[in-house]
Amino acid sequence: MLLNRKRKTNTLHFYQTLTAVLLIGLWGCNAKHSEVNTNASNDVTAAGEAYLADKGVDSSLWLPVNSVVKRDPNVERQVAKLMADMTLAQKVAQMIQPEIRDITPEDMRKYGFGSFLNGGGAFPNNNKHSTPEDWIALAEAMYQASIDDSMDGSTIPTMWGTDAVHGHNNVIGATLFPHNIGLGAANNPALITEIARVTATEVMVTGIDWVFAPTVATVRDDRWGRTYEGYSEDPDIVKAYASAIVEGLQGTPGDDFLGDNRVISTVKHFVGDGGTQEGDDQGNNVSSESDLYNIHAQGYVSGLAAGSQSVMASFNSWKGDKIHGNKYLLTDVLKRRMGFDGFVVGDWNGHGQVVNCSNESCPQAINAGLDIFMVPTDAWEPLYFNTIEQVKKGIIPMARIDDAVKRILRVKVRAGLFEKPSPKNRPFSGRTELIGHSEHREVAKRAVRESLVLLKNNDDILPLSRNQRILVTGDAADNIGKQSGGWTITWQGTNNVNSEFPGGTSIFDGIRSKVGTTNVELSVDGSYQEKPDVAIVVFGEEPYAEGQGDIAHIDYQGVNGKDEQLLKSLQAQGIPVVSVFITGRPLWVNPEINASNAFVVAWLPGSEGDAVSDLLFKDDNGKSVYDFTGRLSFSWPKDPSQTLLNRGDKYYDPLFAYGYGLDYLHSSSNIPMLSETLQRQATDSDSYPIYQGGVKAPYEMSLFSGQKRVSVKASSLSLAGLSFRTIDRFVQEDGFRIDTQEGEWSGVRFLLSNSEHPSILALNSQYQLKMDVRLLNASAQAIRMNLGCDQAGANCLQSLDLKTQLKDDKEWQTLAVDMGCIDFARFRQQPIAIELASESKVSAMFHNIRLEKSETDSSSADCNG
Repeated sequence: MLLNRKRKTNTLHFYQTLTAVLLIGLWGCNAKHSEVNTNASNDVTAAGEAYLADKGVDSSLWLPVNSVVKRDPNVERQVAKLMADMTLAQKVAQMIQPEIRDITPEDMRKYGFGSFLNGGGAFPNNNKHSTPEDWIALAEAMYQASIDDSMDGSTIPTMWGTDAVHGHNNVIGATLFPHNIGLGAANNPALITEIARVTATEVMVTGIDWVFAPTVATVRDDRWGRTYEGYSEDPDIVKAYASAIVEGLQGTPGDDFLGDNRVISTVKHFVGDGGTQEGDDQGNNVSSESDLYNIHAQGYVSGLAAGSQSVMASFNSWKGDKIHGNKYLLTDVLKRRMGFDGFVVGDWNGHGQVVNCSNESCPQAINAGLDIFMVPTDAWEPLYFNTIEQVKKGIIPMARIDDAVKRILRVKVRAGLFEKPSPKNRPFSGRTELIGHSEHREVAKRAVRESLVLLKNNDDILPLSRNQRILVTGDAADNIGKQSGGWTITWQGTNNVNSEFPGGTSIFDGIRSKVGTTNVELSVDGSYQEKPDVAIVVFGEEPYAEGQGDIAHIDYQGVNGKDEQLLKSLQAQGIPVVSVFITGRPLWVNPEINASNAFVVAWLPGSEGDAVSDLLFKDDNGKSVYDFTGRLSFSWPKDPSQTLLNRGDKYYDPLFAYGYGLDYLHSSSNIPMLSETLQRQATDSDSYPIYQGGVKAPYEMSLFSGQKRVSVKASSLSLAGLSFRTIDRFVQEDGFRIDTQEGEWSGVRFLLSNSEHPSILALNSQYQLKMDVRLLNASAQAIRMNLGCDQAGANCLQSLDLKTQLKDDKEWQTLAVDMGCIDFARFRQQPIAIELASESKVSAMFHNIRLEKSETDSSSADCNG
C-alpha cells in the first residue's frame, strides 16, 4: 500500500518513431491522457499523433551535443560492478535528495541517500552564522554516515549540493560576485571562467561536492523575479557563458577535471524558465519548439558540450505540461537526442506539481526521466517508500530505476568520490583563509567594474574630482545586503546587516576611500551638515528571489516615488546628482533619470561595493583610472507598458537598445528630458500582504517568549521554548510553523511601524485580517491572536481565542477577523503589533496573512473572543 498517496497516478506513455535507427518517445503527464500504460509500444498511436501535433514538436531541432567528457569503459565497468550488488531500496535511496533541515546523519546511515542539499537560507545547526568549520563538520558527518553499511548495507558516498549562484553565497564571509545580469553586461567569457574557478575553490573549502549553477535562462519578460539570474535576453551571451562557467567549475578533461578544487556543475533550469507568460515564476512557456531550442536551450547546447554532469529540471510548463513530468523533453530530447549521459535532478519539490502527483508520490516524474527527486521537508520518507512500492507494482519499470542510478553513479565515479578522502581531509577543506581571499575579491572587483553601465552623463559630470565635497545618500549607499540582492546568505537576501559581510564593502565605503572622510557625508534621507558640491544617490530594488520577485509592472516607483522625490529635492537645491541604481532588471525609471545629471546602472554588484567608486572618480592627476565598458545585455524600456522588449522583436523601440552604454572615451550628446507619462493608474488595493512568502515591508517580524524577543532574520530560529521555521505549502518557504511549549506566553509578532503605510487605511470595517492556518496539534488551552498591541506588545485592544474558531483536524483552513470591531484610532501615530501566541504546547502552520476587503459570504472570528 502506498504511503500518503493523495492522488491516483494518471499518465499515458506515447512513443514516436523518428527514424529507422532512432526511436524518440513521449510520455506526457497531461490531464488529457489519463491512463497508465507502462507497456506502451514504440508505435505512434492516433492519440499520440494528435498530442504531437498539438504540441508542434520537432525533434530534428535538437542536435546531438559533442561533450568533451567521453564515455570511459573503465568508468562503466565500475558502475556496473556497483549496481550488481545493489538492492532496490539502495537504488531508490540514490534517487532521493533531502534537505539538511529535515535529515540527520542517523537518517543518512539508515537510508544511504545518494545526495542531500542545503536550500537557500539553510545552514548547519540551523545557525545563520555557522562557520566554515561547521559546514565541514556536517559534510563529514553525512559522508561518514553514507559509507557506513551497518544499517543500509551500502558504502556509496553521498554528495552535497548547494546553490552557489554568485559565489558561495550561503556562507558568511565568502566572496560574492555580481549577479548574472551584471556579468552579462560585462560580456567577457574569460572573466566568467575565472569567477567560476574562484567559486569552486571557496565551495571546496567547506567540503561540498556539487553546485546548482549556472542558471542559463534566456529572459524574455523582465517582470520575472529571476531576471537577474539570467545573463541576457540574447541567447548568444547565454551560450558563450554556459560553457565558460562549466569549465571554471568543473575543469576540463586533461586539466584537473573534477579535481580537488573543482565541483560538479548543474546547468539549469531545463528548459524555458525565462520565457513564461507574463514572467510568471514556475509558469507556462508557450514558445514554439523552434524558439524553445533557439532561444531557451542554447545554454544547454554549450553547457553540455563543456561537460556539465547534471541538469536541473525546471518548475515551468511547456504548453501546459510541467517539465518535471515531460518525458519528451527530459528523455527523448535531453538524454537521447542531445546525448546527455549525466543525471537530471529535480527542483524543490517540483515533482509534486506534476498532474496527479504529490510531494510524497510521483512515479510520472521518474518515468519521464527525472533521476533525482529534490525533496525537502518531511516528504522524503513517504516518497522513498512509495517509490519502492511503485517499482514492485510495475508502475515504474525497473529499467528506469537502473538507468537513473547508473547515471548518478557514473557522475560520482567521474568526480572521484570513491577515491577522494572524506570532506574534512580533502586538500582545500578547512583552508578558511581562502573564503573571501583578497585575490578572490580582486576578481569580484574587476567583475563589478566591467558590469556597470553608464546610461546618462549630461555635461560630462562624470568622472568626479576627488576634491569635491560629496554627499552620499539613498538607502542602498551603505547597505551590502541590498547591493547583493537575493540568494545572499538568506534565500531572499533579506534580513542581512553589514556586519554579516566580513571583508565586504558598501558603495559608500568605496566613495569614502576615494575622497577621504573630511570630504564626504553619508545621509540616507538627503540631509546634510554642509552643502555638497555633488550628491551621489544610491537607490533601487529591495532584495528578492524566485517567486517573491515577480512583479505586475515594470515601472520602478511610478511618478513621485520616494527616490524620485529625493533626487528632485537635491536638484531643487542646486546640487548636481549622480544616481547609482541597484536593480535586478531593467525598469521604467524615466522620472529618476530626468532628475539625475548622470545615471549609472550598478545591477547587483555583490560584496565588493567599493569597486563602484573606481569608475566614478578621477585620480589625483585628474584622469579617469577606469572607464565604463559595460553594455546592456537587456534592452531598457522607454514606456512602462514594454514588458516584452527584446532584441530582434518586430516592433523593437527601447529607450536604450541592447548593447548601449556610454563611456569616457567617446563624446555623447546629452540625454533630453524623457516622457514621464504613466498609463498605469494607482487604485485602492483589495489586499495588503503581511506575510506572503516572508514578512512584507514595512511590517517587521519577531519572536517573543515572555520578555525575550528576537527579530526573524533566518528561516529557522528558536527562543526559550519557542521554535520557528519556514515551511512549503504551495511553493518554497511560502509559510511558517511555530511550536510553543507550556509556560510563558510566546509566539510571533508582526509590527507595523509606518503610520503612513496604506495598509493603515485598511484597519476599518471594510477589511478583514485573514490567514490560512493548519493546526498540527494543540492542547485544550487557547491559541490567541492579540490585535492592536503597542510596540512593546502590551495594551492590546483585542484578544481573540483562535482555538475555538479552528478545527483541530490538521487541515488548512482560513480564519477571518473583522477589523470593524477594533478601534485603532489611538494607535494611528505609533507602531501597531499583531500577535499569534500561546502559553500551551502548540504546533501550527501559517500561510498568507493579509488584510483583505470583506466578502459577503466570509465567516469571521468572533470579535469578543
